Formats: sequence, C-alpha cells, structure tokens
Amino acid sequence: MYIKRKIQRLLAQALKQFPVVLITGPRQAGKSTLLRHALKKYAYVTLDDPLSRQMARDDPELFLANHPPPVIVDEIQYAPELLPHIKIFVDQNRRKYGQFVLTGSQTFQIMEGVSESLAGRIAIFSLYPFSWQEVVTIPKYKRIAHQDLATARQMIRGFYPEFFVNPDLDPSLWYSSYLSTYIERDVRNIKNIPDLGRFQTFISLLAARAGQLLNISEVAKECGITQPTAKSWLSILESTYIIYLLKPYHKNRTKRLVKTPKVYFVDTGLLCYLLGLDIPNRLMKAGERGHIFENMVIMDAIKSLSYEKKRADCYFYRTASGVEIDLVIEQSGEYDLYEIKYAKKLSQDMARALVQFKEEHPVRAAQVLSLQKKSYLLAKDVRAEHWTKLI
Repeated sequence: MYIKRKIQRLLAQALKQFPVVLITGPRQAGKSTLLRHALKKYAYVTLDDPLSRQMARDDPELFLANHPPPVIVDEIQYAPELLPHIKIFVDQNRRKYGQFVLTGSQTFQIMEGVSESLAGRIAIFSLYPFSWQEVVTIPKYKRIAHQDLATARQMIRGFYPEFFVNPDLDPSLWYSSYLSTYIERDVRNIKNIPDLGRFQTFISLLAARAGQLLNISEVAKECGITQPTAKSWLSILESTYIIYLLKPYHKNRTKRLVKTPKVYFVDTGLLCYLLGLDIPNRLMKAGERGHIFENMVIMDAIKSLSYEKKRADCYFYRTASGVEIDLVIEQSGEYDLYEIKYAKKLSQDMARALVQFKEEHPVRAAQVLSLQKKSYLLAKDVRAEHWTKLI
C-alpha cells in the first residue's frame, strides 16, 4: 500500500528548477518509499549498505561513476565526502535539473556540507511522519479525527507510516526498537556519548516536559550532566527529528515576553511510549493528556505548513505575566492564532489572550481549538472550532 504524500507536488516542482534536491526527516518517516514510488526512473543506492558507504567515502568519483544521475542517494550523512564531487558534476552540467535526489535523517551533519558545497544548487525539504491531512485520505481512517477515542488511540500509535501499513503493530515493541536503533546508530554517528543510558534518561526527562517551557539547567541537573552537555544533546535530538523546539514570539519590544522555547516531540507515539501511556483510557485520564494533545495539533500544523510553498513561521506567545497563546502562525505579516484545549466545555476566558493579541497585531483568524464539535463565536472575532479545522 502506498499513501500519497503532500510533499510530492513540491518535489516535482523542485526537480524542474534545481540540480539537487535534499529531503531530510526522521528515520522511518517514508523518505525512501516516497522517492522510489515517485521517481521510478531514477537509480537508487543507499549508504546504509556498508559496501556502498565505504566506496562513497574512499573513492567518491568511482562511486558516482558507478551510480550516474539521475540517482537517489539515501542517507547521505554517512558519506558527506560525496557532496563536493556532486558539486563538481552539477557545475559542469548546470542546466541539467533533477540530477541528484539525496535523503538524510541527520541534519546536524548534512547541512554543514550542503551549505559549503551546494549553496544555490539545492532545494531542501523536510518529510515528517504522516500528517492528519494524509491520514484521512486512507479510506479506513477517513473519520477517525472526529472520534475522540480513535484520536487518542492514534496519538498512542503515532503517525509513522509503518503503523498504517501494518495495523496490528504493537506500539510499545516498535518504539522500543526504534529508540534503541536510533541511539545506537544515529547518536553514535554524530557524537561519541560514553553513557547512552543517561542519554535515554535525558530523552525521558524531555518527554515529561513536552508542551512546556524548557528549563535546560533544570533538566541537566536532574539528569546529572552539565548544562553545555544538555545543550549539545538537545541539539542532537532536534537535528535528528526526535524533538521540535517551538520558539517564542518576541517582536514586541514594549512588552516583557518569555524568550525560552517550548519542547515538543515530532511524533506523539514516541512521546506516549516514553510516558508509559499505552491504551486510550489511560491517556485520556493522564495528567499529561492536554500537553500530548497540544503536541499533536501543533506538530500537525508544522507538518502541513512544511508542504506548502508559502513561507510561514510558527511561534508561541507568552508574556511575563502569564498571558499565553499556544500557536501563532505568521504569514506575509499577518497572524493566525490558536489556543488548544483538550476539552469539550469551553469558556470565554480561554479567548482572553487571543483578544489581547488582536488589539496590537494584524490578525487574520483567531480560534480556540478543542474537542467541541460545534462551531460558534466564543468572543469578539474569536471562534471555537473543532481541532480538525486547523488541518
């Protein structure tokens, strides 16, 4: 079964305008499947294969001679030595577009080589696990987002394609293996961390803080590591698409605004696994349920926006006095505001921060997103909508 990805339209356009295209994203997000389905005429080679990887590192020219374009090179981070040689080929064939399609699951290593070798020659996209827009194209899942229990079950299972190809997959077993493989392969490939057990503890400590302001010194102390080490590990997790740091909005110089980011997990399945939430009833009663729901909705917005041509910046808004908006999306100087509540009963007080923000900024839309299926005006120019309206 192949499920069409929203990014395919952008990919097709980029292949007509750039010699090289790079798709980054977490492991198992479907990068290879997407490319092998959409680009059937391209040769394919993966640097996960030890022999191919060794050749790419030791003799890049021979590697490219054996795999001439148009070609897909999977997991390019394992052989960044290839990038200068790809640049030479591209510069000799400057008007040949769509020659190399690269993938990588570690932006930490890739982007340095790309910026040095392929600036102006490459289009870069991120492919995340499925968005709800993609999920609801599957007939079996068409109405799932409107069913509270089914939505909770999906938050636990997560949005990696494997769960939709194999519905009987056990999330606990899959995420346990995923986390072990990630730490043993990706993390060690980036940095020599002597105590991998402590690194996993660090990830669990972040899971307990998902949807909250990130106090990195507190996490470091609780984990028993230095603050510089914690910042380094945080950078690794962000660059390998385990976590997403949502930046605060602080363009208003007249207000005292919080400048600390919030931490979210790219996939709620891994987040629920780390929190020990394995069945819907347990999730729906857990103290973390609001943060997990907020995590899902915000990451879904980020996924959807990443597949659009129009640039959009995402923030949260919080003043020193505690006035907060969960998601602020800025496009072309205008703002869309979203307060996210894992609830069916809403109050006007939930719209207070949105109203205040509207008084000082050009706001296009302001909504309180929740489980409430009825759409209605909650405050002046602020609507209550079911959370699926965002997607």
